[in-house]
Amino acid sequence: MKTTWEPHEKHGHLTTQSDLPDSVFAFPKQRKEPLTDAQHVRNAVARFDQVIGVSDDDRALAFANIKKAAQHYGVDVSETSWQQLDRREPET
Repeated sequence: MKTTWEPHEKHGHLTTQSDLPDSVFAFPKQRKEPLTDAQHVRNAVARFDQVIGVSDDDRALAFANIKKAAQHYGVDVSETSWQQLDRREPET
């Protein structure tokens, strides 16, 4: 899957999340889970299953973006698919 994540280095103080481009988010369309440093990458992995209102395709893209950001920031992500991060209860 083609990723959309790109590292973003902005000089100065970011005052709001709206200052960030879509390309720094795991879920760029929804602007959820910013991946701006190693800690944010770890948080995105930990909270992956808590993101609501996204499709399976969105999750696949987010996982690819997380993997790319993790490699950039030197974060170990051992999962090989987004389904391994998905701990949500199945819908009945």
